[in-house]
Amino acid sequence: MKKESGSPDQGDDASRMASQLEALLKGRSGERHVVILQDFPDPDAISCGLAYRCLVAQWGIETDLVYGGRISHQENLAMVNLLGINIMQCESDEVPSERYQGSVFVDGQGTTSCLVERMERAGIPVLIVVDHHAQQDRLKPLFSDIRPAVGACASIFVDYMQGGLLPLVAKAEHRKLATALMHGIISETGALIEAQAQDFTAAAYLQPFCDRELLNEILHQQRSHQVMEVIHLALENRVIRSGYCISGVGYLRADDRDALPQAADFLLTEEMVHTVIVFGIVQGEREEIHGSLRTTRLTLSPDQFLKDALGRMASGSHYGGGKARAGGFEIPLGFLAGHDDPELSKLKWDTFKAKIQKKFFTKIGAEGE
Repeated sequence: MKKESGSPDQGDDASRMASQLEALLKGRSGERHVVILQDFPDPDAISCGLAYRCLVAQWGIETDLVYGGRISHQENLAMVNLLGINIMQCESDEVPSERYQGSVFVDGQGTTSCLVERMERAGIPVLIVVDHHAQQDRLKPLFSDIRPAVGACASIFVDYMQGGLLPLVAKAEHRKLATALMHGIISETGALIEAQAQDFTAAAYLQPFCDRELLNEILHQQRSHQVMEVIHLALENRVIRSGYCISGVGYLRADDRDALPQAADFLLTEEMVHTVIVFGIVQGEREEIHGSLRTTRLTLSPDQFLKDALGRMASGSHYGGGKARAGGFEIPLGFLAGHDDPELSKLKWDTFKAKIQKKFFTKIGAEGE
């Protein structure tokens, strides 16, 4: 049940995918599903989780929306709080196998979540994957709808709704859902600048039901002091070669991880820069290198660029991936993870920073400059 993008009969394809999803869900009536979001969920993922919750309620299916990291971006926090979206951080190492009859992945294919292994240990089957990133082949779901040509995963869920699975009506619950999905589309497509035809169609469908005042409040949150500090560090430490800007910002709290993409967005506004990579060591329950890529270069595929530059981990999964104009990566530190004394911490950061920069400079052919 895989959707291939770019086919000429997209309307028929969308209707067929909606019918296949409906048939699956009817057969799972009365179950409880765990909806897996990214470790650091963005508006697109959160809105898709909410859409799935609303969609499956008609078959008596209950849902838990879970993530393994943090919600730290000011807009994401505002979205969850203002729209009253019930979403949970999964802190337990073990998931009770009897609680869920299936898992669902939205706006991701398991490569951006630390919860996949926990679900596998619990024996919870993967039912559904809906995503707009490049194919990852990490999961084997019963239903898969992967559309890399679509700007936002939220647009795929709107497609299901337009296909008859959940037509919007003028009521409070749908007004909240429409506002969340609109925010997901706007944030994921750079305020619709990078939107594709299906994203515009989805936004037009949502517009009559959207709470404009609430959406405006969500979209205009001020940057925190911590985010401004990371942007400052990114400016100080940036190295520019052949139009690529690469910057390491050192150690970050897990709560400040979402400052990385915001710093990348800011650095991308510099003259003569077409691609930005900002990375740092995120310290939380696990210690990992996290990075964010942003580009305006039409010929650069963030997904392929990051996969080529960083390679794969021992499990076979890539360290990084992406979509049009944006990407990200996570590299576990393994044996070297953990808090150390200041001297050793500095040595560890300098080593990893040099290694990461070398990989990217080698990829762009600027290692010897």
